[in-house]
Amino acid sequence: MTSIPSPRAARAPALVGWRLLAMCYDAWPVLALWMLISAAFTLGFTLAGHPARENIAPFSGWQWLLWLCCWIAAGIYATVSWRRGGQTLGMRPWRLSLIGPQASWRALWIRYAVGTLSLALGGAGFWWAWVDRDRLTWHDRASRTRLQRIARPQG
Repeated sequence: MTSIPSPRAARAPALVGWRLLAMCYDAWPVLALWMLISAAFTLGFTLAGHPARENIAPFSGWQWLLWLCCWIAAGIYATVSWRRGGQTLGMRPWRLSLIGPQASWRALWIRYAVGTLSLALGGAGFWWAWVDRDRLTWHDRASRTRLQRIARPQG
């Protein structure tokens, strides 16, 4: 990640469409992580003495713990990717990169949490970028980081 003086002084932030395409690509590794976690929970549930064909009850403690573990695993995937190279796997084909002077672990987790809230509210934080003067989303503003489209390499 690189540091930037201000949103207006640098390249324009990534458009909402590019962000959505990157999220579609990132869904695949995240779904794979969720399947591994779910398999571990199913194994643990069965080894805890429940019948092999019994499902974890909806809205039970086990179910909430499973969702929390999935949310944390997706967050670890995103924050570690952003911290290591400024990109997740889904951001690479679309040449998106995370930049910002406040790219600490705390800022990255704030970005992830506010992005989750934004998605839970029907993507309101993403659509906000269409009316924001700097074209920033809620999680861009909250974390003081932003996505930028990288210029195509010459040659």
